[in-house]
Amino acid sequence: MLSFNNLELVLGGKTLFDDVSLTIHHHQKVGLIGANGTGKTSLFKVIKKEIEVDQSSVSYPNDLRISYLAQEVPASDEIALQYVLSGDYRLLEIQHEIELAEKEEKFEILAELYETYSALDGYSAKSKAEQLMVGLGFKSEDFNKPLKDFSGGWRVRLNLAKTLMQPSDLMLLDEPTNHLDLDAILWLSNWIKSFPGALILISHDRDFLDDCVSFIAHLYHQSIELYSGNFTQFEILRAAKLAEIQSNYVKQQKEVAHMQSFINRFKAKATKARQAQSRVKALEKMELIAPAHIDSPFNFTISETEKISNPLISLSDSSLGYNTPILSMVNLSIAPGDRIGLLGPNGAGKSTLIKSIVGSISLIDGQREAGTNFKVGYFSQHQVDDLDLSISAFTHIQRLDETQTEKQIRTYLGGFNFKGDKVKDPIHLFSGGEKARLAFAIISYQKPNILLMDEPTNHLDMEMRHALTIALQTFRGAILLISHDRHLLNSSVDHFYLVDNGRVDIFNGDLNDYKNYILDIKSSDIKETKKKVKSSKDNKEDNSKLIKSLNIEISKLEKRLLRLNTKLDEANLKLADPDLYKDDSSDNLQDLIRNQLELSNEVELADQEWMDKVTHLESLS
Repeated sequence: MLSFNNLELVLGGKTLFDDVSLTIHHHQKVGLIGANGTGKTSLFKVIKKEIEVDQSSVSYPNDLRISYLAQEVPASDEIALQYVLSGDYRLLEIQHEIELAEKEEKFEILAELYETYSALDGYSAKSKAEQLMVGLGFKSEDFNKPLKDFSGGWRVRLNLAKTLMQPSDLMLLDEPTNHLDLDAILWLSNWIKSFPGALILISHDRDFLDDCVSFIAHLYHQSIELYSGNFTQFEILRAAKLAEIQSNYVKQQKEVAHMQSFINRFKAKATKARQAQSRVKALEKMELIAPAHIDSPFNFTISETEKISNPLISLSDSSLGYNTPILSMVNLSIAPGDRIGLLGPNGAGKSTLIKSIVGSISLIDGQREAGTNFKVGYFSQHQVDDLDLSISAFTHIQRLDETQTEKQIRTYLGGFNFKGDKVKDPIHLFSGGEKARLAFAIISYQKPNILLMDEPTNHLDMEMRHALTIALQTFRGAILLISHDRHLLNSSVDHFYLVDNGRVDIFNGDLNDYKNYILDIKSSDIKETKKKVKSSKDNKEDNSKLIKSLNIEISKLEKRLLRLNTKLDEANLKLADPDLYKDDSSDNLQDLIRNQLELSNEVELADQEWMDKVTHLESLS
């Protein structure tokens, strides 16, 4: 279906692909992975013909329908539901043709257009668009809002819904889970499984890749190697391949030993609880794939203070929010060593809970009691944006402790892979991943005894996510974690709390249980949406047949009226002849008058029938 044959690509003087050959077949779902800068997005641009290459190096059928996720969505006055519906461009074209035919009263072609509209599932399109929006976290009251009323993140969700709306044989998705919460990610992975076409997916979310793809295309050293299986299977295969390279053997064994030490430590703490057993499985998987990351440049730890209090922090009968409560009757106590994951839909109050624990927002009601030695390391969703872009990584650390020498600061930052001149470069030159690394370095330097982390994997690639996972595993303090990265949650926390419907409650289960919980809710919401439109949909499908029949009958009536009016004009012309009214023409006159009356009656009846059918047709439109 899609083939690359000896593909070569050089951009900005850098060779991205050299003699690459790869074929993707119908219905294959492929994860496209590789370090940042290896050419993943550029490959998409080659497929979309936005980057010119030798025509013989990329081939696919001319009629191949390709859909892809755009990254920018304008803040316009266009209605959200209509924007999503516009993803099905062919259906939109037919709608415009119908509107034009109706305006120009071309009734003879309307029947055919309505038939095409029905064949394209036009009468179910609105229902499909609404279901996509519900699945991605929108409420029914959002359907008729203009795009400009949504934040950038929610407009990206609308763009994703529009992409999913588009009929396609090949779908290109570049980081579709950006700006999605865990609930929406779980729904999307389920949707992709049912997608009948081929898929090429760029993602840094390993569990999402595991759910969605059955092949991995690995970009490495200017080439692409295709592996059969999901991302975890790729890591195992790659680990085995790297293990065969003697030069890596010593480093591999050191990394495996390091991994094994904390795996054994945390396994020993596991109970028979399902969520604990789930974590044991995650640790066992990490043991298998550890060698696949031996060549990663990222490896850091988060230090913790030796001073602790028990509990570290507690909220009692608390109401949390800003002017009005978002969460009520919150009772939560965090002890040293607790590792808690927060679950719940976007906007339910997870970030509000963390900010209340940090103390950055005051409680509306209730009590917040921090231990004497409570020392928090807080990573917010906007932590990267809060960095001072005008100064360097060196200056950021120096501001925390002016007693440190330049050598000490450089050594410390080197542990986060900031080396050489990089430590003195202004932050505005950093990538998103580099800014995130610096944020972790700042947090670690302060030696907290509790980490409060709100979506820490934003901006991070695969290797950096792996490094963060190891860092959280080895951190001995308490952890409260919000993340849409299921692998990070599975590997780093022991139990979960559900934040939803204004409450914070213990969630008795693991992430698989939560997935089923969310899909049940989404399914219920979608069924409710379907129920609301089913009657209308059924009526419209019946109307399609009726409209077709009415248009045919109207067309026949118009032709009949044309014939009758022509005859009536002829009869009136004859009756206007003065010779007709002489005595010897009385019989002929009577015949003409009778014929004229009959024709007039037929015209009147036909005209009335035409009017009735046109009125009926308009009522169905």
